[in-house]
Parts: sequence; structure tokens; C-alpha cells
Amino acid sequence: MDEPPSNRPLIGVVGHCGAGKSTLIEGLERYGYTCHHIAQEHSYVQAMWQIIAKPDILIFLHASFPVSTARRKLDWREEDYKEQSRRLSHAREHAHIIIDTDHLTPEQILQIVLDFLKSAA
Repeated sequence: MDEPPSNRPLIGVVGHCGAGKSTLIEGLERYGYTCHHIAQEHSYVQAMWQIIAKPDILIFLHASFPVSTARRKLDWREEDYKEQSRRLSHAREHAHIIIDTDHLTPEQILQIVLDFLKSAA
């Protein structure tokens, strides 16, 4: 940690259910980052992520329908997933980094984000 946490950006994390948002936030906070879990996938307001959190950096975590269903043991239909994707589309378009988490471990996702944050500083 070269930079004191108070000078670090506010990081917003959005994505599909089961994509790893909470796990990523826990990892980033261990490194002194301030994060905001944005439940954009549950909101009809497309720009909610901008209104509520006003993050300096927006991270989008993607998980496919089969993976998110398996990870969270969700009892939902593919139509529900598609609606969630629609609700996330604005945030995805504005994300600074998009990570497909289907084939990554939580540690790999954290390292990708840490590397991105270091290069963006």
C-alpha cells in the first residue's frame, strides 16, 4: 500500500447475483480500499449506481446464468437473469473494468482488480 487509504478512490462494485461482489469487496477492504456494494441488479433506476454511490471507479462483475444460479443456489428462470442483465446494462457501459468471473477464483478476481487499481493510479 503505497498510498494512504484516505487518498484512495471510492470503488463501486456491481454485477450479477453470484458474481462475487461481496467477496471482492471484503478482499479490497483488507487492502485499505473503500468500497460500496451497489445492488444495481435489483433496481429499475438505470443510473442508481451513479446517484447512490458516486464511485470514482466502477467495477462490473459478470457471471453467466448457470454459474450465478449454482453459486447462489438460486431458484430463478433465465428470464429473471435477463432482466437483471438489463438493469445492469447502464453500469456495465460505464464500468472502468469488466470481469467475467465464471472461471476465476476469488483470489484471481481480487488480483486482477488490484493490478488494475495499481495501473490506474
